Order: sequence, then C-alpha cells, then structure tokens
Amino acid sequence: MGNELDFTGKTVLVVGGSSGIGNAMAQAFRARGAAVHVWGTRPSAADYAGEEGSDLEGLGYSQVDVSDAAAIAAAPVPFDALDVLIHSQGSVLYRRKEFAAEGWDKVMAINLDSILHISNLCHAALAAAKGSVIAVSSIGAFKATFANPAYAASKAGAVNLVRALAIAWAGDGIRVNGIAPSLVDTKMTKVTMDNEERRDRALSRIPMGRFGSTDEMAGVALFLASPLAGYICGQTLIVDGGLTLT
Repeated sequence: MGNELDFTGKTVLVVGGSSGIGNAMAQAFRARGAAVHVWGTRPSAADYAGEEGSDLEGLGYSQVDVSDAAAIAAAPVPFDALDVLIHSQGSVLYRRKEFAAEGWDKVMAINLDSILHISNLCHAALAAAKGSVIAVSSIGAFKATFANPAYAASKAGAVNLVRALAIAWAGDGIRVNGIAPSLVDTKMTKVTMDNEERRDRALSRIPMGRFGSTDEMAGVALFLASPLAGYICGQTLIVDGGLTLT
C-alpha cells in the first residue's frame, strides 16, 4: 500500500486534454510519472501558449478533429500499450442552437459518438495493457438542462455507453468508468461563471457552497485509473458537491 497513485511507466491519452478538466487530468498523471499524450483542436501545442487553463509542458500533442469519424480512424494511437484513455472532449452550443439539426449533430458527434470511435481505435492498445477508460460526462446526464437538448442527451448517452463498453470489454481486462462533474470554472462554463447572477444562482444550489476545481476532477480520474478502483466497472461517479441531492 502507498504507491497506488504512482503511474511511473504507465501511458495515458487524454482526448480534450489541451485545456480545462482534461488538461488538469493530463498534468496530474504526468506529475505522477506517466507518459501523457493529449489530443486537441489546434494545429500545435504552441497555439495554446499563454491561455488560461492550458498547460502542455511535458505532454505529447496531436491535433485531431473528434467530430469527424474519418479523422479519428486516421489518427495514430500514441502508444502500443495504453494504460489509461480519458475522454474529456466536449461541446455545448447556446442560444438554442442545439435544437437545429446542424447544432444537434455537432454536439452529439463530439460528446457521444467520438467516445465510441476513439475507444474502438484504442481497444487493442488498452487490452494489451489491461487498461482503463474514463469518460468525463456531466450531471446534465441526470438533470434537465435548459435550451441544451443535445448536450443533455449526449451526456446521458455517455453514461450508458460507459455501461455498455464496460460489460463488453471487462473480459479483455479493460475497466470502463465515468465522471459526472457539476459546474467547474473552465473555458466551457464561462457563460455562467462570467455572469454574476447566473453564477450566484448556480452556487446557491450546491450544498457544499462552492464550485469544484479541475484538480478535484483530476483526483477522481487518478483514483479510477488506479488499483484502488480495481473492482469498479461501468460506474459514473457524480462529483458535484451535493448538487444532485437538492
């Protein structure tokens, strides 16, 4: 006991690891000895220089359009054996754009379809390492979301996809689990965090009286990927400060 969170010699791919929750997870695994590669949307790691919530120091990087199944199929898997695959890619569209076919299709492709396509791409490498898959979902999977039907549907779908992949791949030695955060201050949540009225209203519903941090979400990922969670399979852990209790 005592070294379960040491990932020295392990390999990690974080999809959506260029910023926000995914970036915090990538750096948390790197800090504990893992070789970490991230996928992002910009041409190179240098294109994130100086941006808040983006720290790509010490990380491998590839640009991959995860909204495009063909681009995913053509993307190289960075490791022959992959210990941890983290899905932190995500999209949300405001001003009722998700009700239109184009907006719906884009959000569903990124938030749900890509989880399956990328997991399939990495299956052989994950099986070789008896690895772990972690999908970052949202409490939006369990609560109605105003004016974001594709976001809500995709996150609910991700929760059940975790279950489906878990039961399909457990025999290959691959554990599949998920994390469902509430509001965390990232680039994706600025529409709420930068609006004092919306921010205060959201905060008032959280029993713990504060928002979660990206580092706290990274801590849950470390746990799920570690031997400490060795018998957890097909679960999505709600990490929300008690919000869904109210």
